[in-house]
Amino acid sequence: MTHEVFSELDDDGARVTIRLDRSRPIGTYTVHLDDGPPAGRVDFLDSPDVDGERIVFHTEVDPEHAGRGLAGHLVREVLADSIRSGLTVVPVCPLFARHLAKHGDEFVAEGGTYRKPTKADIAFAMRAARRQGDA
Repeated sequence: MTHEVFSELDDDGARVTIRLDRSRPIGTYTVHLDDGPPAGRVDFLDSPDVDGERIVFHTEVDPEHAGRGLAGHLVREVLADSIRSGLTVVPVCPLFARHLAKHGDEFVAEGGTYRKPTKADIAFAMRAARRQGDA
């Protein structure tokens, strides 16, 4: 199941669209420019132990699209979607961890919740990523 969760024009006038794909065990938000193929992604897992927790573990943007702010669009939309969905974010991904270290108070003021990852969260994400790589 894939659906659009965000769309706007960027500074260069290109349409930026973010889609959420829940068709695999690892969920993915993808960012697209002008309805093209994915230019970047954020991968996540829903916690197996705690309902309502989303473990965000990987973010990447294709090098050819670097410098356009696409990672920022992804981070902000994933966090906004977690607020809309009532989910607690567990930032295993260093990009998300840095963003929340800097803007966590704003995120919480907007209704978001997050917690620091545990060793078990990190191990769970690493096992899932390895399984996905083997598939």
